[in-house]
Amino acid sequence: MLGQGLAEMFRRLLRAVARPMKRDRGRGGYVVHPYRGYGAHGEALLMGRVFRQSSLGGWVPRYGVLRDLSDVARRIARRGMPEVTVEITLGDNVTTVTTDRDGYFDAHLPLVHPLPQDTAWHHAELHAVIPNAPPISSFVEVYVSPPEADLLVISDIDDTVMYTGVANKLRMLHRLFVKQAHQRMAFPGVAAFYQALHAGESGQAKRPILYVSRGPWSIYEMLEEFFQLNRIPVGPILFLREWGISWRKPWPRRAEDHKYDLIQQMLSMRDDLPCVLIGDSGQHDPEVYARIVHEFPERIRAVYIRRVERKPERERAINALREELRHTGCELVLAADSAAMAEHALRQGLIAESGLEAVRRESEA
Repeated sequence: MLGQGLAEMFRRLLRAVARPMKRDRGRGGYVVHPYRGYGAHGEALLMGRVFRQSSLGGWVPRYGVLRDLSDVARRIARRGMPEVTVEITLGDNVTTVTTDRDGYFDAHLPLVHPLPQDTAWHHAELHAVIPNAPPISSFVEVYVSPPEADLLVISDIDDTVMYTGVANKLRMLHRLFVKQAHQRMAFPGVAAFYQALHAGESGQAKRPILYVSRGPWSIYEMLEEFFQLNRIPVGPILFLREWGISWRKPWPRRAEDHKYDLIQQMLSMRDDLPCVLIGDSGQHDPEVYARIVHEFPERIRAVYIRRVERKPERERAINALREELRHTGCELVLAADSAAMAEHALRQGLIAESGLEAVRRESEA
């Protein structure tokens, strides 16, 4: 039985890792793969990668373990294309960037020409020019926070929005790479709480919600599917880490450094907005967020930390941080569930009464 269970887990892991390769139907070739972008105050940020992947041989079957193994091999063998020119068009705004040595690009597009005001999501087109090859194109959606937004929400994903078991590394890998999106359990009340934060006290605020994850870019598509299936407000999932599994970069960048730098960048893009930070107690979120509060004491309205484990020493450390932040006027809330966060948010005027009621209903369902 144990052997059968391990074999099934291997097959599911294999399918999960191979899944992003199915789109090209084995044809291979050059790909420009952008990630959903974010814009504010005259600038849009887009990230992506240009790479080349091999084609499948004619002898490889269309389905089955051999096909999945072949697709995994193709994925591992992807070769990032350096020094490729990528032209990005958003409305009448155009910029050109060049990929780095691993094929990644990070574009800061000045929004000189106004975008339509009747929507927050805008369509960007990308065109990559590769020497001695036909040009390749793609598109991506960019969220530009509207003028009526009055709050910025920055949230962790792992063990904050969905349960991944970060404290147990093997369990985390199983949930990240093996579980289907609909099986990645969202915490009760999360969807309603984030919907309430997005709508604000008025119900029409359309606040930007940005998500940060400790996971690699390879789970980007699964995260998007998870958010949509669970009715969690979809925002730019810009900020996963490139785990860097290569000979040049065998280890990923430290998660806390990655998160700290990105939060700083997002705060600078909307320096007129107060902010709420949401994370969990399992790793470094309380320490990273406390550091942000000290540096931006007038801007952080609240820090919500989901309690995912009950270790006395960890509880004492977080409580010490809460006392440390009292003089800033920002309260760090260590909460066992989404309803407790929503109750505090209502008292602070961050959500409407109807939002709290929705969180309670969803939490009890």
